[in-house]
Amino acid sequence: MKNSLETRIGIFVALVMLAAVFILDIVGGAEKFTRGHRLHALFTNVQDLKVGDRVKMAGVEVGKVENIQLEGNRVNVTMKLRRETEVRTDSIAIIKFTGLMGQNYVSIDFGSGSAPLLENNQIVGTREQPDLSAVMAKLDSVATGVENLTKSFTGDKIDNLLGPFTDFLKANREPLTATIANMRSISTQISQGQGTVGRLIYDDALYNSALATVTNLQRAGDEAKLAIADARKVLDQVNAGHGTVGKLVKDEALYNETTASMTNLKEILQKINQGQGSVGKLVNDQEFYRNAKLSLQKLDKATDGLEDEGPLSVLGIAVQHLF
Repeated sequence: MKNSLETRIGIFVALVMLAAVFILDIVGGAEKFTRGHRLHALFTNVQDLKVGDRVKMAGVEVGKVENIQLEGNRVNVTMKLRRETEVRTDSIAIIKFTGLMGQNYVSIDFGSGSAPLLENNQIVGTREQPDLSAVMAKLDSVATGVENLTKSFTGDKIDNLLGPFTDFLKANREPLTATIANMRSISTQISQGQGTVGRLIYDDALYNSALATVTNLQRAGDEAKLAIADARKVLDQVNAGHGTVGKLVKDEALYNETTASMTNLKEILQKINQGQGSVGKLVNDQEFYRNAKLSLQKLDKATDGLEDEGPLSVLGIAVQHLF
């Protein structure tokens, strides 16, 4: 090979191309030639994000922004990630910036460990950050409002606002002084335990009485709890068929006997009402009623004037009138 001008130019061009490759590798252009996978993120505003900006996870660079293009009313950001980078289906991508004048980058969180991994060319979830320009505009508006407010409290306007109040204080100085003195006296009496309020605050007898009342209420509550517990035990025993009441409530034989007795009593009362049997005849026989009435009348006549007769005469008169 001749050491000609063409040879030297060719070597120089080769060295320049090699240097360009190294430079591209340093600035990130060689990312296109590395192996990895791509993910997409859809944003409504990318906030000056550019192709070549970094993609980070927990502050560690894991890839580059490969492409940015509009898709309808959203922006599709294509990210080229390194092969070992794992992004899960519940991971979230956010566009952040390193400072007020810093470079934007895409931050992806880890997501949960139980979620599956995203495959190549799938879409990762996103969350929008507040627009820095909108935030600055709001801050500027707030600063303008504060400035206007401070202007309204300067110069004669403060005097105009406080003037009526100072005039009121001057006109009512003596009543206000007396009121403050009275309030001071009242607070002094209260602190010394004088008066109704002072006694309520500092009297130990009232505290002891209130404590005793609370204690009695607590004891009464405890006794009520015990009574309720005892009543519950009694009800449990009754439900279990224990004791006299429990047997009366739960014993089927007693229930059957009571039912039979009530049936028999009902039949007896029906027979009496119908005039059947001895008792029925005594209750419903009108002839018996008339005979009993006549006998009582005769007995009443026989007893007239017995006060003057002897026992035998009385007995004879009674027998004569009855028979």
